[in-house]
Amino acid sequence: MSQPVPPPNQPHDAQPGGNPYAGQQPGAQPGNPFAGQQPGAQPGGNPFAGQQPGAPFAGAPFTPPSPVRNNMGLGLAAGFVAAVVAAAVYGAIIGATKHEIGYAAVGVGFIVGFAAGKVGGRNPVLPVVSAVLSLVAVYFGQLLGEAMIAAKELPVTVSELFFDHFGLLNEAWKADSNFISYVFFAVAAVAAFSGAKKAAG
Repeated sequence: MSQPVPPPNQPHDAQPGGNPYAGQQPGAQPGNPFAGQQPGAQPGGNPFAGQQPGAPFAGAPFTPPSPVRNNMGLGLAAGFVAAVVAAAVYGAIIGATKHEIGYAAVGVGFIVGFAAGKVGGRNPVLPVVSAVLSLVAVYFGQLLGEAMIAAKELPVTVSELFFDHFGLLNEAWKADSNFISYVFFAVAAVAAFSGAKKAAG
């Protein structure tokens, strides 16, 4: 006796009678590819499905705040080196032009403060020390300028005037100083204080 042959173009597990959905689990919707998923699950494999609105992303990268720099020793060293260099440049400008230039005094203060704040960080002592160092730098810069001007007229070198005749050089500086000279001191100190604050911020 011959076996019945299924009609052509039907799946092998199709039930007799031509019902293509026969054999599915109870409750499954016909033609629904997401039948049987958990309630609230999003199609397409969304990893953020089920989160509360406005909730932070799970696993989002977090960048910790940068550590606060607070190294007073290095800041003082940087400020001192900057003061020496700035005083030498300021003195050379005065010696070349035979005039004190206010912008140069501002530059001296700002360089000293910026170097101390950049290296030392937010230590509250550094802006004050920077202001004091800038005063010293402006003073020695003006003395160096006086020595350079005098060395052009006298048969002595700048180093001889600066190291061997410092008292005379200081007296000459006092005689040539005026109100503007002291204003440059104040301006340099303010520039150093603000420069240290900005660099540390």
